[in-house]
Amino acid sequence: MAFRSFMEIALAEARAAGERGEVPVGAALISPRGKVVARAGNRTRELSDPTAHAEILAIRAGCAALGSERLPGHVLYVTLEPCPMCAHAISAARIARLVYGAEDPKSGGVAAGARVFSHPQCHHAPEVVDGIGAPEAARILRDFFAGRR
Repeated sequence: MAFRSFMEIALAEARAAGERGEVPVGAALISPRGKVVARAGNRTRELSDPTAHAEILAIRAGCAALGSERLPGHVLYVTLEPCPMCAHAISAARIARLVYGAEDPKSGGVAAGARVFSHPQCHHAPEVVDGIGAPEAARILRDFFAGRR
């Protein structure tokens, strides 16, 4: 099966989050058959919930839609390297592949910082593909924070 990127869906969710005043991060959860199961953008401020990151919201919606606490075979597209909390949720959900755009040297939990998937206590490590849509994801974040300064 040829690789098909669903990053544009995650980028659209990031843009929408930024328009709502949220940190512009978006996610899209894709089934093993290539169907969009869930999509989300950050909603931490809107929901007054520090766990309402795009990844967590997409995982919750996907699990609810499937009636399962696990998402084997699924792919999660995220515009920014997941933080340690989100990386652990990705592991717990048994997501098969994580595709992310921009790296997050300050708060990342995959390639930077905690490196959750490399930790000996990590029960499941997804395949990781990084840098997909990175320039656009980074631009969206830069523009958002430049407007706040």
